[in-house]
Amino acid sequence: MKTIAFFDTKPYDKESFLKFKTDELNIRFFENKLNADTVSMAACCDGVCAFVNDSIDRKVIDELEKFGVGVVALRCAGYNNVDLKYANGKIKILRVPAYSPYAVAEHAMGLILTLNRKLHRAYIRTRDHNFSLEGLTGFDLKDKTVGIIGTGKIGIVFADICKGFGMNIIGYDPYANPDFPGKYTDLDELLQKSDIISLHCPLTKSNSHLINEETIAKMKKGIYIINTSRGRLVDTESLIDGIKSGTVGAAGLDVYEEETALFFEDYSEEIVRDDKLSTLISMPNVIVTSHQAFLTREALDSIAKTTVKNFEDYFDGKDSENEIVVNS
Repeated sequence: MKTIAFFDTKPYDKESFLKFKTDELNIRFFENKLNADTVSMAACCDGVCAFVNDSIDRKVIDELEKFGVGVVALRCAGYNNVDLKYANGKIKILRVPAYSPYAVAEHAMGLILTLNRKLHRAYIRTRDHNFSLEGLTGFDLKDKTVGIIGTGKIGIVFADICKGFGMNIIGYDPYANPDFPGKYTDLDELLQKSDIISLHCPLTKSNSHLINEETIAKMKKGIYIINTSRGRLVDTESLIDGIKSGTVGAAGLDVYEEETALFFEDYSEEIVRDDKLSTLISMPNVIVTSHQAFLTREALDSIAKTTVKNFEDYFDGKDSENEIVVNS
């Protein structure tokens, strides 16, 4: 039997993984996030399961290698929290490349609909028996132009949803996808023509702060910015300035660049000492959700099933199509 150290555990994680766990795997669930201070919990384990806000940096990799841990299975698609080059030759890194693109794409559209039709404000208003419609005017999505940055599986599903609303669809991606139902443009044209911009690309060194002061200045006045991908794609300070100036009409954020110590936790009884996040949350035309776009029953089951299979393949000595390989 192989023992897995499972970090950043939430009740829904435990429920889904126990459903697919085999007798060959002994999973030790930890609520702590994986980092240099908690990596010692993986001592005497054969593998590690990590999530988006766990840190697999050089120090963690060295400690895991010292413990004899040969594999880290990420229960997510992104891997910007892993020092892949340093891990190369030391520890195998596996991931879940796709779980439910529908979950994330539908959440992105949910943010658009809520912001546009002011559903969050209407909900609060009617609970106070205030049935005024003042300030709740939205716009038809039909014939509006949506710019999709990143046209992988999630971007394609999101584009199909937008197509159902009768929207004009344009996209930007260095790698064209033949399934994309819209028109590809360069980034500048997308920024200038879009009424709504939705981010569906992975975070890389080259696109960190893709949305910044310079790119926001190229956008239409009143642009909606939706980010359900990775927080560091958006420079928070520039976004706040864009909202204050009126260039950005609304923002829907399921991710935040400084989310690591905050998201997935309950701080309702504490003072959150993050002025940028507090400013965003206080704005009536901003919705922040706590990295929940993936959170559907179907996605959780798919993540668990694939991650368990990744561990099984590794311990059986099989090559995995889900291994992340980088050149030295």
